[in-house]
Amino acid sequence: MSLLSIFKTNIFKSGSSTASSAKKISSLKPSVAPKEEKTVATPVVSTVDTDAIIAEAKTQAQSQAREIILTAKDEAFKLKDQAIKDARIQLEEIEVRSKNVAEKQRNLIAEEDKVKKQKLSLDQEEKKIEAIKLKITDQETAMAKKLEKIASLTTEQAKKELLAQVEKGSSQEIARIIKETEEKARIEADDLAREILVDSMRAGATDYVAEYTVSTVPIPDEETKGRIIGKDGRNIRIFEKVSGCDVSMDDAPDEVKLSSFDSVRREIARVTLIRLIKDGRIHPARIEEYFDRAKKDVEQVMFQEGTKLCHAVGVYNMPREVIAVLGRFKFRTSYGQNMISHTLEETRIGIKLANEVGANVDIVRLGCLLHDIGKVLEGDSNHVELGVTFLKKFNIPQAALDCVAQHHEDEEFSSVESMLVYIADAISGSRPGARHENTEEYGKRIRQLEEIARKHPEVEDAFAISAGREIRVIVNPGKAGDDQLPILAQAIRDEIRSTMTFPGTVKVNVIRETRAAEIAS
Repeated sequence: MSLLSIFKTNIFKSGSSTASSAKKISSLKPSVAPKEEKTVATPVVSTVDTDAIIAEAKTQAQSQAREIILTAKDEAFKLKDQAIKDARIQLEEIEVRSKNVAEKQRNLIAEEDKVKKQKLSLDQEEKKIEAIKLKITDQETAMAKKLEKIASLTTEQAKKELLAQVEKGSSQEIARIIKETEEKARIEADDLAREILVDSMRAGATDYVAEYTVSTVPIPDEETKGRIIGKDGRNIRIFEKVSGCDVSMDDAPDEVKLSSFDSVRREIARVTLIRLIKDGRIHPARIEEYFDRAKKDVEQVMFQEGTKLCHAVGVYNMPREVIAVLGRFKFRTSYGQNMISHTLEETRIGIKLANEVGANVDIVRLGCLLHDIGKVLEGDSNHVELGVTFLKKFNIPQAALDCVAQHHEDEEFSSVESMLVYIADAISGSRPGARHENTEEYGKRIRQLEEIARKHPEVEDAFAISAGREIRVIVNPGKAGDDQLPILAQAIRDEIRSTMTFPGTVKVNVIRETRAAEIAS
């Protein structure tokens, strides 16, 4: 506490005591009769009392100041002693460090002297070695001259004579060694080629899942099964018409089977049916609505799968249209082999082969990725021509287009990369377990059935169902009347009979349906 604050405190106390003294003095005065007007009494404070109080406060303040000064001096002495002790400790540490540094410096100087001595010793040894080398060289030269004088031949002549004698005496041995070397190289080359192929096939190994033409959807109860069928089978007929898939409920009581050769169409139908079962409200309008939604969702899934496929084989910045088509591989099989699995396997094999033989890895990678893209495109040509025509629309390198065009030997191989794509495709397709059945011709037959029906102008759409034993034809009601349906069915039947080869029979089912719908809002 400072002297000023102590003084103020005492003054406050003295003021309080002065006020109380004034009250006592006023109480001793005689009382005066009150007047009509009120007057304010002014306290009277004795000057003697005030001086005494001030003197007492000063005395107290001086006493406290002395105490504070003494306390501060004690603290200062303590801090000074502590500072001296800390400085002494630091000086001792500095001395110890200085001794350590000096010791290290002496050691470094000693090491430096030692290194200098070793260097001088090495220099001397090197000079001695050089002198010995010169001496040996002089001796060799002198000996060579003596030998030339004794043999009457120069060094070059002696070399030629020696080589001639060696060649003459060991020509048969040399021929035998050359023959054995060539045979060994041929055997090792065959073994190396087989090893390269085995390593390539092992590098391309992928998980394989068999693909079929039937999808199943579980049914929770009989009530749901009834809603799927609908009144008089109305819902199931609309579902088959919209989806183009054959629906079967007779094989198992707790599931619905969807069959179609077109796996994309079958997947859209499966997603649609699952969502309808979850919704519970199954009627024609809802079926068409959910089918459109499922179609968009499946297209999005295919685009994502195409992106994954491109990234899996290390191809980036591919045009979106090409990625979308590649995504169809997820729902497409070739002789029972899923095309995404086949493409991944072939690309890995092709990359391995390209690395082994020093070919352009990027061209082989791109050729393997795109070689079968025509199989998921629609058209009258074979898949090679369809793929090349489609890829020419984009900035695909010509070398990669050649790989696509030549992977079935339809053209002469124009590069090593084209041949490697062909080899990788053959290895992937022909390895044991890759393809379990021939469905290629089956798919062509199904597509041909639908194309025959769609050629007629009054046909709105056509779907081959029941494994190609039935063709369901949807007629536009505005272009054909009911009386024309038998004629159309006969025409389609006759064309199928005359242009196709098929086992058993094919039923032509022509459907004409008129519906009217209005929306109240």
